[in-house]
Amino acid sequence: MTDEPQKPTQELDEETIAFAQRVFQHARAGQVQELGDLLRMGLPPNLRNEKGDSLLMLASYHGHSEAVRILLQHGADPELANDRGQTPLAGAAFKGDLTSVEILLDGGADVNGRGDGGKTALMVAAMFNRAEIVEMLLARGADVQALDAGGLTAEALASAMGASDTAELLARVAQA
Repeated sequence: MTDEPQKPTQELDEETIAFAQRVFQHARAGQVQELGDLLRMGLPPNLRNEKGDSLLMLASYHGHSEAVRILLQHGADPELANDRGQTPLAGAAFKGDLTSVEILLDGGADVNGRGDGGKTALMVAAMFNRAEIVEMLLARGADVQALDAGGLTAEALASAMGASDTAELLARVAQA
């Protein structure tokens, strides 16, 4: 037996919740040193929040490429989608973070992986006129003819969104 008083369960739960909130904030803010320290101490790299966002999803979506790199180095799953079916690669493509897209692809993300509604990262990048990302995804083997759940290609989605640069780029690639 120990002489130290035990903390009430509710306090421990509040402490745990506060700790988890700090961890997710480290990922959102790209605090690489803090994340690295916690990962080396045994923090699970695929920890997810109440929305199903993994640490990698948060780092990818918020454009923190070095946080993406360290999470992948510690075993984060680049295909782990959130509750809305969004993948880290699609999140980085949506935000226009070319460096994170490259790191995710190098770390094992499926260039043709599908998220919510059957959309690939190429479709997401095309819809938001992210031409550099579209070019990188195509160079890495993205399927320009892939269809989303509604039967639309990346080119059609880009056109529907008024993303003329990527629509034209994809039209040229599709014709080649």
